[in-house]
Amino acid sequence: MLEVNVPEQPVVVLHGSDAVLNCSFSPASAFNLSDLSIFWQLTDTKRSVHGYWGGRDQLVDQAERFANRTSLWPVQLGLGNASLLLSSVVVADEGSYTCFVRVQDYGSAALLLLVAAPYSKPVVTLESETNLRPGDELALTCVAYGGYPEAGVIWQDGGGRNLTDNITTSLVANEEGLFMMTSVLTVVLEPNSTYSCGLINPLLGEEGYAFVTITGQNMAFPPVALWVTIGLAVCLLVLLIALAAVCSRKIKESCEEARREAEEAKELEEEESKTAMTLLNS
Repeated sequence: MLEVNVPEQPVVVLHGSDAVLNCSFSPASAFNLSDLSIFWQLTDTKRSVHGYWGGRDQLVDQAERFANRTSLWPVQLGLGNASLLLSSVVVADEGSYTCFVRVQDYGSAALLLLVAAPYSKPVVTLESETNLRPGDELALTCVAYGGYPEAGVIWQDGGGRNLTDNITTSLVANEEGLFMMTSVLTVVLEPNSTYSCGLINPLLGEEGYAFVTITGQNMAFPPVALWVTIGLAVCLLVLLIALAAVCSRKIKESCEEARREAEEAKELEEEESKTAMTLLNS
């Protein structure tokens, strides 16, 4: 049986770039290319990806989505290189590929192709930026676009505590199969709190973090406390007005009493003057 070799580890390729699916074989003796047959096909569905025999490419049975996207290295076929170049890789290309080679003897081997795409920088937003109160539940939303495969999400508070158990994450694929990832964290609001959302692409590694800090400026008084404050202010104002009225009345009464006392003293003085004049005239 012919020995055919492919990579044991998955082949990881970025979305939109070209992939080289390495395949080599070791014939027992020299051979003519006219005696060589190579078939690349999808392992699961058996659909043809690329064919070669009779000294040239044979693409009649090639799956339509691979048209004009595959090629071999003709000058290296005689050296035992049956690798396939797959251009402009998309998410739909991900999967297992089998390389079949026949030169007198026959052999095959399968490899795994994985597609990766980096996510955009995550952005964290608040459910609402007004009327926030300590103790309220608040939803923080972390969004990132255009990535593949599904990313791991890590939420942490300012102290580095893992909050990932409190999240809900959803994925929506676009027409290219790339994901928009939305992760929602529900927290109990505290003043001056910091939260971070981190994405980790399992194929590309860490991608980035976004932070949000909730300060006292975002928070409003609770409605009950606000009405109590307004009520106290109104009561204080009424009390001040009443106190001013009482003081004004007391001052007015004091002035009138002082005026009466002055008039009585004047009348008494005049009476005493008249009495003294009468005694002198006598």
